[in-house]
Amino acid sequence: MKSIECIMRPMTAEDVPNYSRMLKRSFNAWYWNHGWGRDYFGCDERDVAIFWEIYSRISPGHSIAAIDPASGAMMGACFYHPREHHVSLGVMSVDPDYFGRGVGKRLVKHIIDFTENGGYDSLRLVGSAVNMDSFSLYNRSGFVPRQAYHDMVISVPASGMGKTTPLDAFVRDASSLDIESIKSLELDISGICREADYRFCIENSVDCLHSSVVEEAGTGIGGFAVSIRHPALNMIGPAFSRTETGMLALLLRELDRFRGETALVVIPMDKRQLVETLYGWGAVNVETHLFQVRGRFQPFSGVNLPSFLPETG
Repeated sequence: MKSIECIMRPMTAEDVPNYSRMLKRSFNAWYWNHGWGRDYFGCDERDVAIFWEIYSRISPGHSIAAIDPASGAMMGACFYHPREHHVSLGVMSVDPDYFGRGVGKRLVKHIIDFTENGGYDSLRLVGSAVNMDSFSLYNRSGFVPRQAYHDMVISVPASGMGKTTPLDAFVRDASSLDIESIKSLELDISGICREADYRFCIENSVDCLHSSVVEEAGTGIGGFAVSIRHPALNMIGPAFSRTETGMLALLLRELDRFRGETALVVIPMDKRQLVETLYGWGAVNVETHLFQVRGRFQPFSGVNLPSFLPETG
């Protein structure tokens, strides 16, 4: 199909209703067309505005939309997040009326140009491994898959998980006093940092986030985890830990927020203690995602769990 002309511009608050409608249409259409059997977003489209609310607060002004010059319709949009050394590509969506018309390619090019012109060392994202259109787009654009993840959904009983881990007593709520330690920890584990993200999640100005840390003997803070509980998305992450045992304690703590509901976690396939324990807790696989990097990448020296909101580091 022939590429379509479009106007590229940042989104504004006035775009939010159209953006929310387009995002919901985009995801629901793709997953229905590929055998999902239900809506990806089953919530009201107004709830989908949480993506705008979080992304625009963490990285104000860093969004890009493709507008149809003939109709004024929003054909697609994406957020991007400049951090200390890298840029993260946030949720990208294209309206189903414009699938296959080169809209996604233009959005990605805009963000690559921003990354290169800004002198950042890498551009990072987590993308579906089963969406061959998006995988091909990112791969052709120079992204290299670095980690494969299970998307696992856990149904949390109304009474709680009823499980324990060896480090449960060492998990507590995160506070702003922990930010410097969290920053140093992620630098060690993943080679990146994102202080504004930690602060935003801990302060929780959107009233749907929660953050925990785990303290491990002799190392201070050994792990950090965020969860979002919202009609548009119940998910744990971003999270990182020096050990799988520490991550299990963090996951158990955050899962307690979802009593009587389900929560999504994205687990590295090679972390077998995590994978096998989560299966034992009743987790089921629903999809596969790939962590992809364009530019510098430092292999993880611990456990790194990405998220979709806020986007991965």
